[in-house]
Amino acid sequence: MALIDKYKVLIDTARGSGISDLQVAEQEGVLQIRGTAPNADVKNKLWDIYNQIDPNFLTGDVVMNVDVSTAVAGSQVRVKTENSSLNIRKGPGTDQPILGKAAKDEIITLISRANDQWWLVRTKDGEEGYAYAQYLEPLG
Repeated sequence: MALIDKYKVLIDTARGSGISDLQVAEQEGVLQIRGTAPNADVKNKLWDIYNQIDPNFLTGDVVMNVDVSTAVAGSQVRVKTENSSLNIRKGPGTDQPILGKAAKDEIITLISRANDQWWLVRTKDGEEGYAYAQYLEPLG
């Protein structure tokens, strides 16, 4: 089964969600989805659909490089790890690649609460990804 067919619902949702500069391509057995989502709900919805098709993202046959528009303002949260930095991941799960890190006590931007465990955040360097919510403390 071609990946375009396997992930038809995901692709159709991406196309109908107002993602700017959307690019969808299958290369070397991996489906690439790229673009800028108008808000965090769209990005979270894509990850939810991906998880429904491929529970826990086990096959690794999709690379989703969809960021949220920087026009979306968020609230501030503090990283409250014990000693180490907090991993910022591509998607909501420990199996997802680490994109960057946020230092202990660093203030970062909360874009949205994807679910109870994973929050979508952006570092001061503009790195966007998912962080484990138990290590984040809302400010204000």
